[in-house]
Parts: sequence; C-alpha cells; structure tokens
Amino acid sequence: MSSHPEVPRHIAIIMDGNGRWAKERGLPRLEGHRSGAESVREVMEACIELGVEYLTLYAFSSENWSRPEAEVNALMALLDRFLDEKAKDLDRQQVRLLAIGQLDRLPESTRALIERIKTRTADHKAMTLVLALSYGGREEIVSAARSLASDAAAGKISPEAIDSDLFASRLQTAGIPDPDLLIRTSGEMRVSNFLLWQISYAEIVIVKKFWPDFRQGDLFETIKEYQRRHRRFGAL
Repeated sequence: MSSHPEVPRHIAIIMDGNGRWAKERGLPRLEGHRSGAESVREVMEACIELGVEYLTLYAFSSENWSRPEAEVNALMALLDRFLDEKAKDLDRQQVRLLAIGQLDRLPESTRALIERIKTRTADHKAMTLVLALSYGGREEIVSAARSLASDAAAGKISPEAIDSDLFASRLQTAGIPDPDLLIRTSGEMRVSNFLLWQISYAEIVIVKKFWPDFRQGDLFETIKEYQRRHRRFGAL
C-alpha cells in the first residue's frame, strides 16, 4: 500500500469520542483521553510508514475551554506528558512538530514545551505533525482578515491585491498544503470549526469508531476509501 501514488499528502483528523468511549466503560473521561493518546501513536507511525507528509490532529478546540476547569487542567497535564514523552520519538522518527491555534491561552509551561520541541525538530524531514491546540477555524479566518485589513488601512496593500493566495498566507497554516483527507471518528457528521478554509476540497471520511478504538487498520481503510474517490475540485 505504501507504494500507491494516491497516498494523501496531508491527513487531518478530528479525534472525537474519547469521553463517550470512557462513559461506555464506566471510566472517568480522562481515561478516554489517555487511551486516545495510544491511537495517536499508532496513527503517527502508520502515516510515516505510508509516506504521508503532514498529519494535523485536532487536539483541543477553542470551544473546549468551556469544559469543567478540572477536566481542562487534566487535559493540559496530559498534553504536557504526551509532548514530554513524544519528544524523543519525534527526534528518532525525524518528525517535525508545529502547533496552530490561540497558543497564548495555553499554560506557560505547555507553550514553553511546545517551543522547545518545535526548535529541536525544526529540520526533521520524515513528516510534519501539526497539533491544533486552542484552535478554532472561524477565529483563524477572522484573525487573517484583521491582519489584511490593518495592512490595507496602513496603505501597505491595496484591497484589490487580496486574493485567496494572499489570504491563505495570513492563516496559521501558511506554508502547509491543504488537507487531502479529513477523518472524523465517532460517527458525527460535522467539521466542528476545524480548518474551515483549508478543507474546502478535502475528501471527508466518517468513521463510526470512537477515537480510542481507532488503529492502524482503520487508517488504512480510510485511505483506501480516499483512493476509491475521484477528486474533481469543482470540475466535471
């Protein structure tokens, strides 16, 4: 399968269902998030093996801040632990780390950890892992529009010069190709404010399994589904 020319260059995943997975088993919600971290490890390794260049994971949305404070704090601690434990793996696997979102809302220790790993992995070439943290697609688009409006008001650019390429260059994903494949687990049929600009032409595959049950074989199945489709980009 790794030799197939149609392996997506960029896969984005909405990792949904951790809480419901835990609830079905009578476990605390945090256990679902912990189990979900194992799915991340498997999917990352499979993507590297297949030659996927970019993997973007929706790890924490801007809306997640409204969850109970204890759960948010526990999630941040889990994120710190995940990053700390993953740093050596990213080095070993030659994976570059990037992060998008309202990172200034994250705890200072988390931001510092992300910056350290970003610097340490900056030259890695096997794959780029993009973590969407405190991320919201609408907020990202508003921020880009504000940036362009500010430059136009200052006379640095003319409004007529603003096209889709210039707009995309002001998004946090500037320099990253748009996702080819968007996967959402747990069977939910929505994009939940994730990469709204970038997924315009992505193929969307919905998987009924909760994220903690999603494994390499499930990723292979979604890629096979992607390969069966004919991407038209609006043409016939």
